[in-house]
Amino acid sequence: MSDSRSGAWRCMVCGYIHRQSAAPDECPICGAAKSYFEAMATEAPIKAEFDARTANFSGNLVVLGAGIAGISAVEAFRKATSGGTVTLITKESSLPYYRLNLTRYLAGEIGNDELPIHDRAWYDSNNVDLKLGEEVADISLGDRRVIMRDGSGMPFDRLIITIGAHPFVPPLAGAHREGVTALRTLHDARLMLKQLRPGMTCAVVGGGILGLEAAGALAARGAGVSVIEGGEWLMPRQLNKRAGEILLKHVNGLGIKVVSNARTKELIGDERVMGVLMEDGRQIPADLVVVATGVRPNSQLARRAGLAVKTGVIVDNHLRSSHPSVYAAGDVAEHMGVLYGNWTACQYQGGIAGINAAGGDAEFGGIPRSNSLKVLGLELSSIGKFEPDGPECMVLESESDGEYIRFVFKDRQMIGAVLIGDAAVSLAAKDAIEGRKDFSGVLAKDASAAQVAEGLRTT
Repeated sequence: MSDSRSGAWRCMVCGYIHRQSAAPDECPICGAAKSYFEAMATEAPIKAEFDARTANFSGNLVVLGAGIAGISAVEAFRKATSGGTVTLITKESSLPYYRLNLTRYLAGEIGNDELPIHDRAWYDSNNVDLKLGEEVADISLGDRRVIMRDGSGMPFDRLIITIGAHPFVPPLAGAHREGVTALRTLHDARLMLKQLRPGMTCAVVGGGILGLEAAGALAARGAGVSVIEGGEWLMPRQLNKRAGEILLKHVNGLGIKVVSNARTKELIGDERVMGVLMEDGRQIPADLVVVATGVRPNSQLARRAGLAVKTGVIVDNHLRSSHPSVYAAGDVAEHMGVLYGNWTACQYQGGIAGINAAGGDAEFGGIPRSNSLKVLGLELSSIGKFEPDGPECMVLESESDGEYIRFVFKDRQMIGAVLIGDAAVSLAAKDAIEGRKDFSGVLAKDASAAQVAEGLRTT
């Protein structure tokens, strides 16, 4: 961790950006320690805010969706200009909140007061008309109006679409039964809390980050929990097999049962779910089933309006859609064929869209593919390519004292890493991979993974 000249720090675990001169002692989103914050030496959104301050926007900005992308858009817009009107519309009835904190809320680690991103006074003081519990039914691009569900219209000069994504529920028989839910909103979490009781059995379909965190939260509430994962090991998109095995041991130690290589056939029961039937005939009893099998962008509103949509709303480097006055950011936006679907990208994209809507000129050039994770109290980092992609690649591994290290090298450069238990090495490895650092001298000495890690740690 080094001094930040930009006044911005990014949490390597959840991607939260802290815009202060020093990193916080603890991440307010995921609870990661100060050591997990990296200084952001250059941050385009902050620089662009100053470029946009001369903008004299006097029209109507409407932002659809109040997740982190929508809030970041409003924040950046208001930093760029105090002119014009801002209307923020969300279907949810609660003040906009940190979605990443839902599992901590479900586990009882935080309360209602710690969920909101801003209090109500913040919206009033920044001249933001926050409309809670309201839904947009249509967008009329011809006369630049959004049509509300009650039939009323709202004009806009600039529109930012940040309506996110919805849980993907596979076409399983019995998915309609009472007691089957996803965990995407605060409403979902509160419904689950109403149903929970000590000793009840729960099944989580999906062994990714959300599925594991949901399982941990339910276990913390006294439920017996099983996680059903279709892959050979947990989190196969982020971890190699050995790292997945270490994670499995940790999860089992928390009293959570994991069923791997499992294919769900049906959610059995009557009106209420009673269990999960696997394709191999096994049955897992469950009074509550949480489906955590990914999300899909809420692109149908933009598609109906006539905007260019592939899987998500297609945007350029300025986050502008196919209509010059309409921007999109976050889970609903598709940039250069990529749907990022993570906190960091949502926050960045929202800020850039807000700046540009105010008249700025900020660009989104993509973000590195890296994941620093805090899964049930276990710190994991997966950066770049964690599996070799050819015979010319070299893999170095070591494991000791609860730490696991795996580096992948190609053409004298580190192209990937998986690390468990050391934030300093994670940050240094990320810098080395992104900076294309030359490791030829180190590799020529037949260094071990532990020696490479120590070199990264000391630098």
